[in-house]
Amino acid sequence: MSTHSIGMIMNGVTGRMGTRQHLIRSIVAIREQGGVPLGNGDYIMPDPILVGRNQEKLKALAEKYAIDRWTTDLSEALSDDRNEIYFDSQTTSRREASIKQAIKANKHIYCEKPTATSLKGSLELARLAKEAGVKNGVVQDKLFLPGVMKLKRLLDANFFGDILSVRMEFGYWVFEGDWQEGQRPSWNYKSEEGGGIVADMFPHWRYVLDHLFGSIQSLSAVTATHIHERVDEDGKLYKATADDAAYATMELENGVIASINSSWAVRVDRDDLLTIQVDGTEGSAVAGLRGCKTQHRVNTPKPVWNPDLENSIDFQDQWAEVPDNQLFENAFKIQWEMFLKHVHQDDAFPWDFLEGAKGTQLADLGLQSSKERRWLDVPELNV
Repeated sequence: MSTHSIGMIMNGVTGRMGTRQHLIRSIVAIREQGGVPLGNGDYIMPDPILVGRNQEKLKALAEKYAIDRWTTDLSEALSDDRNEIYFDSQTTSRREASIKQAIKANKHIYCEKPTATSLKGSLELARLAKEAGVKNGVVQDKLFLPGVMKLKRLLDANFFGDILSVRMEFGYWVFEGDWQEGQRPSWNYKSEEGGGIVADMFPHWRYVLDHLFGSIQSLSAVTATHIHERVDEDGKLYKATADDAAYATMELENGVIASINSSWAVRVDRDDLLTIQVDGTEGSAVAGLRGCKTQHRVNTPKPVWNPDLENSIDFQDQWAEVPDNQLFENAFKIQWEMFLKHVHQDDAFPWDFLEGAKGTQLADLGLQSSKERRWLDVPELNV
């Protein structure tokens, strides 16, 4: 049995997502379990170097999680042959330039989405990575959520029959920051800094729909900035220039209609922060982040519309939970292990920069559709 160490640059891990999901729940967890197990009994052990702009935060994270290396100098980390992988979870506006540096340094690259602030930038990154021959991947974590994996189990079993529609509801109330601290950083609400719920969430919806239900052929979207002023991390009032809600309808290649509401200005009255309802001729399902419930054709109640009488059916009680039947690990950790095996032994990893560009494309088209108030086709992308 051998352990293969892979040096990896982790840029932007002092942010909320970078710290919690990528550092603590993925890389630290992998190190604590003894590495990524391979089929031949060997292991891959990630050897991270933390990179960022805040020296004190980097030092504190490194000390807390027993990581030997950290630096505020990205160029220095990229010049070290010990580091084979570059990972980026910075704010979107900083990502493109840093990834270009990593490509020039001949590093394999894994990054958060969106890969760039525009489709042009995302496609350029895909082209540059392909020309350089470096392996590349984009985080598509929602495919590995327990609820979505249960939904995929139903799809593989043809539970739904012919799928008719998909309805996705996402969001929660993000506090404005005046009398209660907001749950998201202020740049999310500034279009000039790459913010907006369309830029943040449409890339997610692209890979969820593409990989589960079929490729998107066209869309119509309306965006809104419902909360016009917010208070930033320093207690200063600022104008929100980015969209905080989007309401979209998408038509898939197979005729399935997807209706997707995304909002940071909605109070939750549903099972989870994200719910995906799939309706088919033989049955329906509603998946959340962890759970998934079903209702088959033979178990469907027969309501009659009569507003003059009290409804006698407990609709919520008519659904059955899909059992776990397996141990579900952290969604980010699962994909990290897959990418590490992709780099080390060339295992398949279909979520590359071109897939990431598709997410940016959908976000751009969503904003364009809202601005022009019309349906738009979704062209096929190639590098």
